[in-house]
Amino acid sequence: MDNYSLQSPPFEPGKDAVLPQELFTRAEFSEQAGEDTGFTNYSYWRSTLNTFFKSHLVKVIVVLVALLVLFTLLFPVLTDKDPYQVALSARKWNLPPSAAHPFGTDGVGRDIWARVWHGTRTSLILAVAVAVVEVGIGVIIGAVWGFYRKLDTLMFAIYNTLTNVPSTIYLVLIAYIMKPSVFTIMIALVATGWISEARWFRSRILALREADYNIASICLMTPIRRIISRNVVPHLMSLVIMSAALTIPASIGSEVFLSYIGVGLPPDLCTLGNLVNQGRSAFLVYPYQMIIPTLILCFITISFYVIGNKFADASDPRNHI
Repeated sequence: MDNYSLQSPPFEPGKDAVLPQELFTRAEFSEQAGEDTGFTNYSYWRSTLNTFFKSHLVKVIVVLVALLVLFTLLFPVLTDKDPYQVALSARKWNLPPSAAHPFGTDGVGRDIWARVWHGTRTSLILAVAVAVVEVGIGVIIGAVWGFYRKLDTLMFAIYNTLTNVPSTIYLVLIAYIMKPSVFTIMIALVATGWISEARWFRSRILALREADYNIASICLMTPIRRIISRNVVPHLMSLVIMSAALTIPASIGSEVFLSYIGVGLPPDLCTLGNLVNQGRSAFLVYPYQMIIPTLILCFITISFYVIGNKFADASDPRNHI
């Protein structure tokens, strides 16, 4: 094989090399291209939702929960059945499920179909309100707690005091002290849950606090409230949604427990807890009066737990597709 060598003009020191202008093309500045440099089309929320809805089980559960919530909200418009109407005739008491009464009637002739859907709506509204308040307080106090380390002594004292005593004692005491109502149950549930949420979010915020952009903001004397609202809380939105989804079934379960021990909502109010408690007394003779609301309660509890845990997995960037 013949050997070839690249011939180049000899380099002469002291002479400036002049290159022709036609070899160069002026690069125009583009602000949009400058912003896109070094980035891909990755979107955290789009990847989270794609991963979340990748499971067929999640799709089915989300659709069923959406239909259940929509039906409970529209039920008063779709029917004229009164869940509190008592039948004067004993023949209408404890009727089995039929076309006129799909879930039967209770011991005084009230339609269980109407009572179940009214009770589901009341329990869901209560649970969502508790989740919003409890998680909201937990995020705010947890963010402040994570940035101001001087609060550790006070906050850990409160945390140890509230968590070392069984939450049932707090629930029962508050329910006894205050008049039974939806607001009382809400206060009782939030009073024992916010500190656990705050401790959980504090541990997450401590990791974000040491991020480079937050250290730079602190060095630039950026107000802490602005750092929390702009640099910290937006990064916790997926955790907030997951925590709220898990708090909803826990709140419903606590409401059922309080109704079971007799310190819950007023007995004449339609809730899943009251329906289960009322059906318990007639379970041996009329089991459907307890089984039907219990099945709906189990569906809501399991569905929100599955949604919360699946969303927690989907919010982890390591699981993104």
